[in-house]
Amino acid sequence: MSFPTPENDAAYLEDYFAQGRRAIRDLRAAQAAIRQLEGLAKSKDGLIEAAADGQGGLTRLRIDPRALRLGEAALGREVTAVLQAAQEDAARKAAVLADEAMGAANLPEPLDETFVRRRVEQVTRDLL
Repeated sequence: MSFPTPENDAAYLEDYFAQGRRAIRDLRAAQAAIRQLEGLAKSKDGLIEAAADGQGGLTRLRIDPRALRLGEAALGREVTAVLQAAQEDAARKAAVLADEAMGAANLPEPLDETFVRRRVEQVTRDLL
């Protein structure tokens, strides 16, 4: 978006705020997608499976009864590893969505004192 002339200020500001609204809409859509995603993991033997949501919360754990033969300590290690892998999968998926949303956000440059200063300078030049 190029810097407007005084005659185009209204259109410039309208476009500026429209860009901001689009960026917010896209970021909210990404946030909703992250809430809906699911990270999955399973043990090498497939006897333990877990799922985690986009915030890393555990949503599902399935332990096949045959996994109980592993013994308490080994089963605990396997369950912990699968749970962590599900959370890591969810975190990776959420990071991809967040990165895509930030890349597509196309936020406008912030309005600062230069906008007003340029307007005052332009008016001063026009008066001379």
